[in-house]
Amino acid sequence: MTQAIGQPNIDVLRAAARGEAPMPPAAKLLGWKPLSLKPGHVRVQYTARPEWYNPQGSVQGGFIAAMLDDAMGPAAFTSLEPGQFAPTLELKVNFYRPVSAGTVIAEGRVVHRTRRILFLEGRLFGEDGELAAGATATARVGQMTPTDGS
Repeated sequence: MTQAIGQPNIDVLRAAARGEAPMPPAAKLLGWKPLSLKPGHVRVQYTARPEWYNPQGSVQGGFIAAMLDDAMGPAAFTSLEPGQFAPTLELKVNFYRPVSAGTVIAEGRVVHRTRRILFLEGRLFGEDGELAAGATATARVGQMTPTDGS
């Protein structure tokens, strides 16, 4: 994601949501659609697809984990200073119920922050609005470094 010097991180996410800035590839793949962007809290809509099903006919757990991580990560990003980034160090997911294809909502929030570590929480709701999965994560605050895209 490109960012102008000094541009608040939450503005970067809002610009990406409006199509005015590049969307991170993983968010694009998952169909990331923000419903609410506040400092330290993000609510996102995804469309779970049948191609993500496991042999049992529900969304495979790795996709659920990815959606949760892709809600908690932006929540962390909104709480940081311009130019900072916080990659996930650890992610734990609890699966409560199967998720079917359709609209799902994920929420991510910053629970606690130290100078270098963020503690995050996420929840994912199925199309029926019922809680389907929850997650906690730890992320490390650092400076964003440009990549060559490889």
